[in-house]
Amino acid sequence: MTRPRISLLLISLMILAVSGCRFRAPDNDAAGNDIAENAIAENTIADAEHSARTALDWAGSYRGVLPCADCEGIEVVVVLRDDGSYDEFSRYLGDENNVVFSEMGDFTWNEVGDTVIFAGEEPTRYAVGENQLFRLALDGSRISGDFSQNYVLSKLATTVLEQQWRLIELNGKPVENPSAAPYFVLRREGNLVAGFGGCNNFSGTFTLDEAVLRLRFNNLISTLRGCITGMELETQLHEALRNADNYSLNGSLLSLNRARMAPLARFEAVYLY
Repeated sequence: MTRPRISLLLISLMILAVSGCRFRAPDNDAAGNDIAENAIAENTIADAEHSARTALDWAGSYRGVLPCADCEGIEVVVVLRDDGSYDEFSRYLGDENNVVFSEMGDFTWNEVGDTVIFAGEEPTRYAVGENQLFRLALDGSRISGDFSQNYVLSKLATTVLEQQWRLIELNGKPVENPSAAPYFVLRREGNLVAGFGGCNNFSGTFTLDEAVLRLRFNNLISTLRGCITGMELETQLHEALRNADNYSLNGSLLSLNRARMAPLARFEAVYLY
């Protein structure tokens, strides 16, 4: 489900509070202005060469809880990819319906390469730090003071564990009705896998070596329901899981592979499930 971007009341109030305190440079003569502009340009080039964009490992997934005027908080997950695309997921904590909203698209960088910008009527901006994103005010300024730590998203570990993976492609073909697609979760405790195949629930064990991206599913069993739809997909998925021996991970996208052949199945991470 997609909704208009979040406009936070607290951010707006902070912008009003600091707007009257902005520094105004004194008037200079024409020569002085030229010198100042040249200095700014040179600094901008230098900053861009040593920016977050070029110096940090910024691609990945980030999670945090932003303040909310009329709820317990807004849980947010942002996924940034090397190709310049992003996903943003959010939900209102305490909402009994547990609705997850999503946005996706392409992001741009500001001139000095320290801030990513999500397009929209009210563009969302995040300053990029070491394993952190800082949600900025509507005018692009950093939020300071007692509330500043409430606008930080922390980078999630790059792992396939403890994450719901939803099937989006099987044997090279997109999965229809992805909202009801099969999925699985790899549990760290006991190396147990549990999931849904399209008709039946299934479980088993797995062996994982994240250092060399090796993954094998073992002893898979499932319930024995009969369904009008979903059975063929389920059979093919179980075959893919049994044949997989390695994986690749790119942000929120997971591919299960056998040797160096084409991917057997592709999955996307489902955040805030």
